[in-house]
Amino acid sequence: MTFDPATLVYDSNGLIPCIAQADGTGEVLMMAWMNAESVARTLESRRVTYWSRSRKSFWIKGETSGHVQELVDLRVDCDRDCLLAIVRQTGPACHTNRRSCFYTSVANGETELMAPMVD
Repeated sequence: MTFDPATLVYDSNGLIPCIAQADGTGEVLMMAWMNAESVARTLESRRVTYWSRSRKSFWIKGETSGHVQELVDLRVDCDRDCLLAIVRQTGPACHTNRRSCFYTSVANGETELMAPMVD
């Protein structure tokens, strides 16, 4: 069955959230936004391409940093309003130079940094 990005449920800005997860480990790396065109570009190139809301332009993960996300599998949730990109991540996924963007733990009202920056 052929997949059509137009069949996804986008928000009022034409965007859909995409969670990036590391292939093999299942580690959640980051969340970013896609539109129909970035979904199509990702599927065609196998390089994960997001939509930058601040720059209002396409953003190929790793294009400038070298921290590439190679697409292994793209999954659609049951409501068709969220994506899961299973990726081979080169280097850190987070712009703070950490492996994952989810490095802050909140427990008992306190925060704790759970991951050091990658050298």
